[in-house]
Amino acid sequence: MRVSDFSFSLPPELIAQQPLADRAGSRLLCLDGADGSLSDRQFRDLPELLRAGDLLVFNDTRVLAARLTGHKQDSGGKVEVLVERVTGPRELLAMLRASKSPGTGVRLWLEDAVEMEVLGREGEFFRLRVLGERDADAVLAAHGHMPLPPYIQRPDTQADRARYQTVYARRPGAVAAPTAGLHFDQPLLDRLTAMGVEQTFVTLHVGAGTFQPVRVEEVREHVMHPEWIEVGEDVCRRIEACRARGGRVIAVGTTAVRSLESAAQDGALKPFAGDTRLFITPGYRFRVVDVLLTNFHLPESTLLMLVSAFGGYAAVMQAYQHAVERRYRFFSYGDAMFVLPCREARGV
Repeated sequence: MRVSDFSFSLPPELIAQQPLADRAGSRLLCLDGADGSLSDRQFRDLPELLRAGDLLVFNDTRVLAARLTGHKQDSGGKVEVLVERVTGPRELLAMLRASKSPGTGVRLWLEDAVEMEVLGREGEFFRLRVLGERDADAVLAAHGHMPLPPYIQRPDTQADRARYQTVYARRPGAVAAPTAGLHFDQPLLDRLTAMGVEQTFVTLHVGAGTFQPVRVEEVREHVMHPEWIEVGEDVCRRIEACRARGGRVIAVGTTAVRSLESAAQDGALKPFAGDTRLFITPGYRFRVVDVLLTNFHLPESTLLMLVSAFGGYAAVMQAYQHAVERRYRFFSYGDAMFVLPCREARGV
């Protein structure tokens, strides 16, 4: 397939710039990939779509305040830093935006408070060292901004520090939120638990590469950026028990899908911790996930390709057109989809 096959027209006013006051107040478009049928629901209807014995798999990553701005000390040129990951007490891997890429040894002065030195390059990323007595985590906590995606065209606010996190976020390391989880509040989670829907957690630290466009035309030529995941032994046990009782494994977000499917690449699900480059496109046979809960994704993005692999290319693209026509809110702070798999996704 070609990347352009995943293009669609989206009016700019449908790109959500602010979160709803009520986390669970968003809309929910339901797609049955087996027959392409659609229904318009509310996210608070989710308990009606689940049943006792199902297992929700959440990504418990926590978003870092990963964006810093400032200038190069030697030239005064403006620079923006988007941290990819903290690699040591005072070292970072980051994307830099500047009129001219800084060379090794160049020092950066960020947020009028933080001095960093460029140590070198690793592909599209820069290795940076924090100078002074504070470590990298303390610097980001004190001076970093929430890394809102570029399609949210406003500065981050103090409210985003809470709202651009899931209520269950606990393991710092992401530079973008696992947005399907943003719709859950604690009363909804408690209601699902009371009706017998179980919960478990994987970790995928969403990287800065998630904002980068696919720069090839043939889908098969794209190489995914690495992202760190952990699927623990307890997760594997819970999924095995879910299967035994006839429940469904429901991935909350594409990050949960990639975590579970990466841990099952040898054919059977087993504990895994490390980087994944798994690229899921139409034709992929899913080994673990039975249902997908996800937000609406950018045109020509790898995330839209994953959803199309699960729900069926034609059905998903039709669902997106329906969402545009019905004025759903798109992307990180937007509405959600509940997707049942197409036959090809299950190897039928």
